Amino acid sequence: MQTSIAYNDNEVKQSGTKEDIDKGYKLWLDVVDPTSSEIQDIRQTYDLDKNALEVFTSKSKKPQIRVSDAHIFALILDIKYKDLKTLATEALYIFKGKDWLITIHSSMVDLITNVIALFEQRNVKIMGATIDALYYNIMTEIIGKYEQLLTSIEMTITNFEQRSLYKPSRKMLDYLDTLSRQIIILRRHFWHTRDIINYLKHMEKDTEEIMYIEIAYDNITQLIELVESYRDTLNSTRDLYMANVSLQMNDTMRLLTLFSAILLPLSFIVGLFGMNGINVNDLSHVSVGVITVAVVMSAIVLAMFYYFKKKEWILYKEQNVDQ
Repeated sequence: MQTSIAYNDNEVKQSGTKEDIDKGYKLWLDVVDPTSSEIQDIRQTYDLDKNALEVFTSKSKKPQIRVSDAHIFALILDIKYKDLKTLATEALYIFKGKDWLITIHSSMVDLITNVIALFEQRNVKIMGATIDALYYNIMTEIIGKYEQLLTSIEMTITNFEQRSLYKPSRKMLDYLDTLSRQIIILRRHFWHTRDIINYLKHMEKDTEEIMYIEIAYDNITQLIELVESYRDTLNSTRDLYMANVSLQMNDTMRLLTLFSAILLPLSFIVGLFGMNGINVNDLSHVSVGVITVAVVMSAIVLAMFYYFKKKEWILYKEQNVDQ
């Protein structure tokens, strides 16, 4: 599907053609899910670079920019959340020539809505400027969507922080690992995108439309800083998760220790009176063997008590720091 719009300072014309460029119009051609024959027709009509088109046919999703004699080619990504564990990326292939702009993408990317809204509002700055203004505006809109993506990540991290305090689980740790990988991917993509914007910024520094690309550059720089802060926050959340798991384990061990402490004297009494040398019906006659065993047991208890105290595991008195 193709949408072609020709416009100038005073008029927006649907179903524009390349001939309108000679009449003083700027032309925007938006191509959605093109066929091979459509791509070949567009290539012949606008003399598109063969190597740049190979980037499209190979379905590459690596952000990049190429400059040829006839036009500038750029590839940036539209990124959305498909689900909590999956980032959906769609490539946007942009060709900009003299007074014409071609965008090629899948149906998952919507450019028409925002651009039509600009023309319906009679945006004088866009309509009266060169085609670069529309070119940079589209890039700015795509980068603006990244901020919404990072907002979702921030809310997810905040949710994980709260759940780590009350109900940590193994599944949550898997989500944290997935989110950490997503942040690494986003940071790498944002760096590539900023390189593209930076190149355009320096290439078009003497034009009036530089303000649009400067907005995009400032936005992507702020997003990179946010991604860096989210990585630190995610590491803190992971540490909080591990600390809370450790606290829960300590509580479990304390509970088990309490049960052991309750059962230990009972086990001792049962073991003591279960020895063959003791007659429960006549405790006045205790054999020498039983006395010897009792003395040895007492000596072992005292020795262990002394050892634990020496190691400062029990009856440890904290020293006053002020002294």
